[in-house]
Amino acid sequence: DTQGQDRWLGVTKPTQQEMRVQINSGIDPLPEGQSRLFTIYLPLYNGVEQLAVGVPPGASFSPVAPRTEKPFVFYGTSIMQGACASRPGMSITGIVGRRLNVPTINLGFSGNGRMEKEVGEFLVELDPRAYIIDCLPNMRASEVAARAEPLVHQLRKARPQTPILLVEDRTNAGAVFRSSQRSRHAQSREALRKAYERLVDASVKHLHYLPGDRLLGGDGESTTDGSHPNDLGMMRYADAYCAALQDMV
Repeated sequence: DTQGQDRWLGVTKPTQQEMRVQINSGIDPLPEGQSRLFTIYLPLYNGVEQLAVGVPPGASFSPVAPRTEKPFVFYGTSIMQGACASRPGMSITGIVGRRLNVPTINLGFSGNGRMEKEVGEFLVELDPRAYIIDCLPNMRASEVAARAEPLVHQLRKARPQTPILLVEDRTNAGAVFRSSQRSRHAQSREALRKAYERLVDASVKHLHYLPGDRLLGGDGESTTDGSHPNDLGMMRYADAYCAALQDMV
């Protein structure tokens, strides 16, 4: 808007392989010489191979220069990818990017956030402002114990000064009724915490930790299916992330 605040303007959704759609019309004109900055959030689960933007006759549209700031790189699960957000801009990374006014790279993989060495080989090719590792919803405690430290060492070897944030899993909304879920959370969190403590004891620098109980709140209102955040849950995740990231960098 005229105050520099990002505002929602329009939305559409893919309904076929190729589509042409009018997203907006009737937008108030600006005074001569002024322009607006638009951000397009593309579908979270449907890949886009080609995109063209049209404007009415007499209007102008031009790309902005690529941003030069280092991005935050988020590596995680379907939660990070944006499953169950009502629209792409309501993913965790979308909200964090707007609030902190920084680029974000979303490497959330549904069912496949597993701290794998092979993924780490791609992560180290990036030069981010910080790495955020949020994989516990897809991992058992034994996997966390085996993979968390090697992944951190892999990242640290390639990027000695880049902050790394290790994130516990959110509390499943149904855990209040199921001891099995409470046990899984407790075990995976303990494994991550112990890995973090060993890394700190080994003098690994710029390493940070975010507990899971801060991610969704405690009222049970933040998910669609107990696991994946709804828009309220995405906002609460972003609240926790923004606080942690602002303290880190």
